[in-house]
Amino acid sequence: MRKFLHDNSLSLVLVSLFLGFWFAQAWSGFKLHNEEQEDHGKPAMEFTSYLRSGHFWQATGENWESEFLQMGAYVVLTTYLFQRGSAESNDPDKAEELRVKRKTSGASWIYRNSLSVAFLALFAISFAIHAAGGLVEFNEELAEHGKPAASLGEFLGGAEFWFQSFQNWQSEFLAVLSIVVLSIFLRQNGSPESKDVSDSNLKTGG
Repeated sequence: MRKFLHDNSLSLVLVSLFLGFWFAQAWSGFKLHNEEQEDHGKPAMEFTSYLRSGHFWQATGENWESEFLQMGAYVVLTTYLFQRGSAESNDPDKAEELRVKRKTSGASWIYRNSLSVAFLALFAISFAIHAAGGLVEFNEELAEHGKPAASLGEFLGGAEFWFQSFQNWQSEFLAVLSIVVLSIFLRQNGSPESKDVSDSNLKTGG
């Protein structure tokens, strides 16, 4: 058990943080939603009911969507593009060697690209969760104003869905840009996301 915990400590801590913050999001969202219900003279919702609500799944899908888009795009872009000096980039001086290696790999296409395909699938699932939850939430808001419910196509063609998406997408790519550029000049001793403390700023790769 000790070896298992040691060998998998990063994943276990990240799963614990994810579940902890997801529960915190659910609980705080539940409190906020009921405050809004009270302001509109509506009865409070049970927590289990909130977990099935559009309010909860819209917020969840919206954030997952942006994270998987960021990671998938990052995996693909770092396959072909370079940033000299960054710990997050392949060495631009080895571009031809990398190109030949990609072409001559004996593995199947799906295996060679399985990481980006997985992120694309997770993005698509999250996008669908965001759209479905957002539509429910949007239609509840329309009903409060005595307006007819919108279809999924109408919701996806409107500004609200894309505002929700773009405000997260831009922040994700800002975060990626930050680690790409900051890892040229800054170090974190012992981290695989950083170059060695003794490495020059011009050294590319971790």
